[in-house]
Amino acid sequence: MSPASSLATPSPARRLPKAERRRQLLDTALRIVRDEGADRLTLGRLAERAGVSKPVVYDHFPTRSALLIALYKWIDTERVKAFADAMAVSGKGPQETVTALAVAYIDCAADKTDEFHAVGAALAGSEDKAAVFQELLDNCVTMFVSVLAPHASLALPALQQCCIGLVGAGEALSAALVRGGVTRDEAVAAFARLIGATVQRREGSRGTQAG
Repeated sequence: MSPASSLATPSPARRLPKAERRRQLLDTALRIVRDEGADRLTLGRLAERAGVSKPVVYDHFPTRSALLIALYKWIDTERVKAFADAMAVSGKGPQETVTALAVAYIDCAADKTDEFHAVGAALAGSEDKAAVFQELLDNCVTMFVSVLAPHASLALPALQQCCIGLVGAGEALSAALVRGGVTRDEAVAAFARLIGATVQRREGSRGTQAG
């Protein structure tokens, strides 16, 4: 390569459809969090790593907070998609469903837990974080209800309440796995026991309590 060519200005980034560009930016933002930490994720740094101009980034994310919230949701969307794909096979019995749910959730949640928590910490103090986090939890609870409803004899409100607790337990076990507090098999076994206890609960116990 000649000196002249080595000093040439890099060619501008290829124009992408808006949805594809947004995905590219979010993927780049996730790599920044992994490689450099959430504190280094700024609009300017994202433009630099993505090889685009700052106005391109601003067109998708007008503020750093908007970028963090979008990334927070995107990480969770990727986890949910992997989880849904893992649970897509139908025809499982109750015990098979419990085991598959525990394995899929722990594996999918732990896969990006570091990044999810790092971005969440960077959002600390944001007025939008609590609402966004609650939205993500509600979506996950809905998924748990849909998976367990065919195998649980609890009334829907009771099952929803139990699934709220299960999602919280799953998040805690996944975080413990990433920190090294439990092994993957220990986390899966513990989560399967909790899910199994929910599936095995009977309507009769609800009627006894009501009496």
